[in-house]
Amino acid sequence: MDTLRAIFSAAFGYSLLRVSTPLLFASLAAVVSARAGVINIGIEGMMLAAAFAGVAVSAFTASPWLGLLGAVVTGIVMALILAYFALKLKTDIILGGIALNLLASGGTIFLLYVLAGDKGISSSLPSKVLPQVQIPIIKDIPVVGDIFSNHNVLTYVAFLSVVVLYYFLYRTPLGLRLRAVGESPDAAASVGVSVHRIQFIALGISGMLAGFGGAHLSMGYVSWFSRDMTAGRGFIGLAASAMGGETPQGALLTSLFFGFADALSSYMQSLRIPSEFVQMIPYLATVLALAVYANRQAARKQAVSHRAAPKGSGTVVPDSGHH
Repeated sequence: MDTLRAIFSAAFGYSLLRVSTPLLFASLAAVVSARAGVINIGIEGMMLAAAFAGVAVSAFTASPWLGLLGAVVTGIVMALILAYFALKLKTDIILGGIALNLLASGGTIFLLYVLAGDKGISSSLPSKVLPQVQIPIIKDIPVVGDIFSNHNVLTYVAFLSVVVLYYFLYRTPLGLRLRAVGESPDAAASVGVSVHRIQFIALGISGMLAGFGGAHLSMGYVSWFSRDMTAGRGFIGLAASAMGGETPQGALLTSLFFGFADALSSYMQSLRIPSEFVQMIPYLATVLALAVYANRQAARKQAVSHRAAPKGSGTVVPDSGHH
């Protein structure tokens, strides 16, 4: 009963939006790359590198906005590196993404030690935090204001990005070409569309969104950088994108679902429940959701193949002629 009361409280609603923010950035990053026909497995590493860059740049410039710029630029640069190796040098993009994740995991800790002498957490870097935003009028409404107002500025950027990305994909010529490349590269190339150029752009946008997600982790969610602080959010973003049908609106809904699991695990830490069980809740939700998604996709393919089968294809027994 106490758990249900907590779930339907304003504090839980506020926490849900807060923890969903980096997941939403990650899932939107996955949507853009997937619609262009390239799988960005490196989102996890891009977010991690961006989180470190945000802390480092904001500490040395004393500006949270320059820190945010550094995080976003880092995400874009890493995405373009992946694009160069995968599209120009013909490296397997899955292996390239995995290499990028490993590079970010070890490289950020190395750079943290070189720059600040810290091991594992940026305790000596005076990094800055991006501001909270009070929404006029809404902040004064009971319950609603407690849930939707006073979030970090990047939370509002994340939800606004859903609308912007939807408009970009479905209402602009570049978005149309991007989707055409993802659906049929050969057909797009036959009408003069540069497939590699479009995929470079898609991965660049994907890296930018991952950079925003990383910046939120170290400059909004918390105020420091720590080893592997993304904690699988990039991979959860890939799952959320797939489950959401690789659409911005679908990514929003699935990100909120995974955010709910994350917020629930945070609340349950205060109860007398083994910490190991609590910590696995978000990942268990991911596995279960993907299992449901895979089962639904298999059923849909079976239904399509059944409808496509020619009628009367069953075996016909010939008339023997005897009466």
